[in-house]
Amino acid sequence: MHMLRTFLRPGWIALGVVVVAFAAMCFTLLAPWQLGKNTATEERNDLIKSAMSTDAVDLADVARPGAAFAPSTEWREVTLTGRYLTDKEVLVRLRSVDERPAIEVLTPFAVGDGSRVLLVDRGFVRPEQGALPEVPAAPTGETTIAARIRKSEGTSPGRGAHTEAGSLAVYTIDPAEVGTAIRTTLDPFYLQLSPDQPGSLGEIPLPQLESGPYLSYGLQWLAFGIMAPLGAGYFLVSEIRQRRAARAAAAAGSPDAGGTPDTPAESGPRNRRDRVRADLQQAGTATGTRQRGQIGSGPEAGATAADVRAKLSERYGG
Repeated sequence: MHMLRTFLRPGWIALGVVVVAFAAMCFTLLAPWQLGKNTATEERNDLIKSAMSTDAVDLADVARPGAAFAPSTEWREVTLTGRYLTDKEVLVRLRSVDERPAIEVLTPFAVGDGSRVLLVDRGFVRPEQGALPEVPAAPTGETTIAARIRKSEGTSPGRGAHTEAGSLAVYTIDPAEVGTAIRTTLDPFYLQLSPDQPGSLGEIPLPQLESGPYLSYGLQWLAFGIMAPLGAGYFLVSEIRQRRAARAAAAAGSPDAGGTPDTPAESGPRNRRDRVRADLQQAGTATGTRQRGQIGSGPEAGATAADVRAKLSERYGG
C-alpha cells in the first residue's frame, strides 16, 4: 500500500498520462498515416505499371459519359477526337516541374458534338519575372489527342478560381471548380496530355515508381509506441528496487533490529597514516622513559654504601 501511494504522486501520474497518450497516438494516428501513404503509393505504382503496358483505347471504352470517376482507370491512356475551347483556358499557378517553378495550362476539350467536355492539362510553361508568360495557343478545328486519365486534386477553402493579370487562374486541378468558373459542365476527372500531341507544351513527367520511406516511417512509429510503455515500466521497476534496497539497509542498521550501525573498515590511506602516527608516539614515549631513567638518575639499587664511599674518597681524597 505504501508503494502504491508513492506512485500516486503528480509526477508519476503525469508520466503515465504522457506515455499512454503518446502510445495511443503512435498506434491510432502516426503509424496508420505513414502506412496508409505507403499503401496509396504502391497502388499508384501498380496502376502506372499496368497503364504503361496497355495500349491507348477510346475514351468511351474506359469512362462512359456521365459516369462517376473510377479510381482503377487512373493513368490509363485514352484517345478522343474533338476541339479545344481556347477561350476558356485556365492557368494553374504555384506548380513545380523538375524542381523548378512552372505554370500548367488547362484547356477544355469538347468531344464530338460538344455534349461532353473534359479538362485537358496541356503541359507547363516557365513563369517570367514579374509577369505571366505568353502561352502558345492550342490548335483550332477538329483534333485527335491521346492523354492519360487523372483524378481531381480538389480545392482547399479560400484557394479557388480567381483572375490574375487578366487570366483565370487556380492553384489545383479541380474540374468541378474550373467548370463553375467557366460555366461549363466538365467530367469529374481531367486528362494529362501525352507527349508530342497537338497542343502539347512542356512535358509533365510521370511519377517515379518508388515506394518512398513511408513503410519504414510507419514501422518506426509502431516501435516508438511499444518502447514508450516499456521504458516507463523499466523506470517503475528500478524505482521499486531502489526503495526496497533503501528500506532493507535502514532496517539492517537500526539498533532496534539487534544490530549495530556499520562502521567503515579500517583501511585506506588515512587509517594507515593514523596507525603510523600512533606507533611513532608510542615509540617516542618509551624512549623518553628510558632516557629519563638513565640521565640524572641516582645510583642503581644494587650498589652498596661501601662502594659509594670508596668512589668519593678516590675522587676528593681523604
